[in-house]
Amino acid sequence: MTRDGVTVLLPDGGEVEEGFSREQFEDLLAVMPRHFWFAARNRLIAWAVRRYFPDARTFLEVGCGTGHVVQALGAAIPSLRLTASEASFAGIREVARVLPQVDAIQADVMRLPYDQAFDVVGAFDVLEHIPDDATAMREIARTVAPGGGVAITVPQHRWLWSPLDDYAGHQRRYSRSSLVSLAQAAGLRPVFVTSFVSLLLPALLLSRTSQKGKRVDPMQEFQIAPAANRVAGWVMTAERALIRAGVRLPAGGSLLLIARR
Repeated sequence: MTRDGVTVLLPDGGEVEEGFSREQFEDLLAVMPRHFWFAARNRLIAWAVRRYFPDARTFLEVGCGTGHVVQALGAAIPSLRLTASEASFAGIREVARVLPQVDAIQADVMRLPYDQAFDVVGAFDVLEHIPDDATAMREIARTVAPGGGVAITVPQHRWLWSPLDDYAGHQRRYSRSSLVSLAQAAGLRPVFVTSFVSLLLPALLLSRTSQKGKRVDPMQEFQIAPAANRVAGWVMTAERALIRAGVRLPAGGSLLLIARR
């Protein structure tokens, strides 16, 4: 079934619980284009996909939200045929509207409608939302073609938990070992793992610590002055240069995992 440019591939035509409200999607649409963190994450993901999957021709993003990552990947790697899936119709409809060149699919990560179909499958800040992340990882692994792999980002360090995690509906933040074990249990072979948002970790820790026990605006962390946003962007550029040079950062706000099937 096709609806508003979206191919609906839910089991038995059923519905799934939407992880984000319309208001949360509108919040993300407002901050993503200008916030340093989203831009820096997109550049790191694009570098990793080019570096570890240079021959990839097909890419599926699971839990694509409003399509910010898949849009950046399309610009960075024009040769990729892109498919974007999202459980929330509000998000995937936005993808279909803004990115007509991307195959927009409404699908449930717990029951993906593909088997060994894509060279690379990505899930970027998705697994932390899912109660049964082991099943989700197995489904992601199942959709990867032989010889292909996955690219995963998740928030790191339980001690960084704050009201922003509650607002986002996070079930957990990951340690490096827990993410690697999750991938291995799904039959994947990790080949690259690094923290990122590492050079900014002291500032992030200070911000998160100051929020604990308080009632805060969940979007406060994204309301950053333009000058500070530029400086943070420069710091993230330096951090990415370190990662590209072979440094595997041991701690940070997030983790990036690349694994092969």
